[in-house]
Amino acid sequence: MNAMRPEKTETATETETVDNNLAAVTEVEAGIRDFVRNDIAYLRRPAAATTTDSPPLDPSAEATVTNVNSLIQRVAGTSLAEIENLISELESLRDLLHAEGQRVQREISGYAQLSQAAMKSTRMIADNVSQWKRAADGLRNS
Repeated sequence: MNAMRPEKTETATETETVDNNLAAVTEVEAGIRDFVRNDIAYLRRPAAATTTDSPPLDPSAEATVTNVNSLIQRVAGTSLAEIENLISELESLRDLLHAEGQRVQREISGYAQLSQAAMKSTRMIADNVSQWKRAADGLRNS
């Protein structure tokens, strides 16, 4: 029975951790929704609504747009750089695998040639031994 109690405590701790994580995620999502609704909602207006008749953006809204744009550029730039690095590494790996494949083919070809040469030598030795045996048998019989 005592062995079951720690399991219940671990389960309660795991549940509490999951609840805390869920609460944190919900809080972040709510913050993002508020930001989108309040700070950059004007970006969703049609182009006709943003004509010269509409009032200019206040400096805090322009700063927010600038910050969001710079964030997007930094994230996209980092992602593109990582993708380019990954492509470069994959190309290097492809070249390495191609070179290793050719090396393995050469090794196999060399092994096959060596094996054929060994088989020919073994046949020659076996033929010579059988000829010597026949000659020895002929000498015994005579």
